[in-house]
Amino acid sequence: MQTSSTARVRHLVLCALFAALTAVCSQIAIPMPWGVPINLAVFAACMAGSMLGPLWGTVSLVVYVALAAIGVPVLAGFQGGPAAIFGKTGGYAVGYILTALLTGLLARVLGRRFWPLCLSMAVGCLACYALGTQWFIILTHSPLETALTLCVLPYLPADALKIGLAALLTIQLDRRLPHGLV
Repeated sequence: MQTSSTARVRHLVLCALFAALTAVCSQIAIPMPWGVPINLAVFAACMAGSMLGPLWGTVSLVVYVALAAIGVPVLAGFQGGPAAIFGKTGGYAVGYILTALLTGLLARVLGRRFWPLCLSMAVGCLACYALGTQWFIILTHSPLETALTLCVLPYLPADALKIGLAALLTIQLDRRLPHGLV
């Protein structure tokens, strides 16, 4: 049994590790001409939510976004700083926080089998799309159809694959870590 201070340190270390994982996954990217790259950050956000739960998964993504906001180049293309966070694609980075939160919450309610995890992660990803796309519309004055064409439709197949892989990895880690991460 862990003491409360040991558990707190464990949670903080895991949050730092998932923030770092998100930073690394953000760099594994395919640039797109309109500025929203295809990267693995959604995968990392889904993993944070499913493995750390809603509280600590969210904290890990808040740390990631805070690092970006203060200028640490953790966003895709080694970007960071207020201009990157408050730019036309910054809403997606902020949306990763919602992805982790909703994935963690729904995974607790729906369970940790493949399809319920996929649904939990898809809802989290949808929240990221909603926030990021609205942010993009406001900053670029684009109509909804244009924003969906540029910022959502090209990403659906890759995000479906990332969600499936994240669900499988969560299940495999659950089997190997009988007491979980947190």
